Amino acid sequence: MTPDMTKHPTVTPFFDDRSNTISYVVQEPDGPTCAVIDAVMDINYAAGALNFDGADAIIAHITENNLTLEWIIETHVHADHLSGAPYIQDKLGGKIGIGAKITEVQDTFGKVFNEGTEFQRDGSQFDALFEDNDTYQIGAMQCFAMHTPGHTPACMVHVMGDAAFVGDTLFMPDGGSARADFPGGDAGELYDSIMRVLALPDAMRLFICHDYGPGGRAIAWETTVAEEREKNIHVGGGKTRDDFIKFRTERDAQLAMPSLIIPALQVNMRAGEIPRDDAGDMALKVPLGKL
Repeated sequence: MTPDMTKHPTVTPFFDDRSNTISYVVQEPDGPTCAVIDAVMDINYAAGALNFDGADAIIAHITENNLTLEWIIETHVHADHLSGAPYIQDKLGGKIGIGAKITEVQDTFGKVFNEGTEFQRDGSQFDALFEDNDTYQIGAMQCFAMHTPGHTPACMVHVMGDAAFVGDTLFMPDGGSARADFPGGDAGELYDSIMRVLALPDAMRLFICHDYGPGGRAIAWETTVAEEREKNIHVGGGKTRDDFIKFRTERDAQLAMPSLIIPALQVNMRAGEIPRDDAGDMALKVPLGKL
């Protein structure tokens, strides 16, 4: 069965202004089944306090509309916010899925955070590991995952009917693309992944994971393949692979680390679970000089 990219799911966005993240509820056409994409759990890092307002808003939407949650999908291991996936799963069920290359991310950052042998590096914290072109169902709608490395080794774009959720592979046309200098990132791979996304049908709706309102414009999250191909400031209008690598490498060298990268990586490589110390209390490590 070939996924039907003409189906038109209902997409409801949820914007988290603390991390500039957009999460989504995606409902199958003419049915009650849905998926959640890139849910957020907020943290007050200085106070050591968690906040579930964003995840609660998603839960309320699903409950109020009598939807059935089938999938909770992470497009990648985020470095700028913590995942709300297990919190939502505990309330509504559903399977948590991520790209199969999560094992590479776990191996890399397991060393950075000096994790012991109790931290499994096989992706077993997640319910499903997607390989390139894997298909899955949201009710009667067949979807598929595209492996799009470059930002991280485990990045995936999820295509659900005429909607594709691109994670950090692309931003809005005036935002360009995400950085490629994290461990396991690669600017050339990112360009190749973007080109693969831009080979999807022109009218394919693209939904972005982050937006920062360049130039003071209102926050936005939806564009199309055709618009990105023509207008994206980093790759549009026929910019070459070499041009992109040069720009991306020079730009990334100027960027600071995301403010929440240390807690986010520890939590997100565990499918959103908070690590615990020897006493069983939730606790995070702060490695020095390793990022």
